[in-house]
Amino acid sequence: MLDKTMERAINRQIKAEFYSAYLYLAMAAHADAANLPGFAHWMRVQTQEEIEHGMKFYKYVNERGGRVVLEAIDRPPEEFESPLDLFEKTLEHEQHVTALIHELYALAVEQKDYASQVMLQWFIGEQVEEESNATAIVETLKLAGDSGNALIMLDRALGSRGG
Repeated sequence: MLDKTMERAINRQIKAEFYSAYLYLAMAAHADAANLPGFAHWMRVQTQEEIEHGMKFYKYVNERGGRVVLEAIDRPPEEFESPLDLFEKTLEHEQHVTALIHELYALAVEQKDYASQVMLQWFIGEQVEEESNATAIVETLKLAGDSGNALIMLDRALGSRGG
């Protein structure tokens, strides 16, 4: 049985994961409007990943005999200054999600909730990957600077992301 404190914390994380999906969908819409189809594709794939993360938490709460209670999702921003700003915001957001996952893990340790600790290990590893991917794109955009050709090449590369 899932402890009520952990249940509430995971429900907040479900909201955070679905906000992430909503944020990345807003970023995809911005990239589409800016004629960057590869960036938009990358963000749509990321949207689907975040939905899967939210559903993983949803399933876990149910498996442990808890109750999923959905909260309202905040409106994400719709404008970004540049492709670099888009991915700097992506990195900042992933760092925020990492902190949330770490807080959940600390709560699981405090409560000696070993099942939640095991489940959260997957998310800890996933966040390492998420931050690494965003960092690599930020660094590439910084190297590209104002080069339109480099931006077009990166847009094509991001468009090839599987999902």
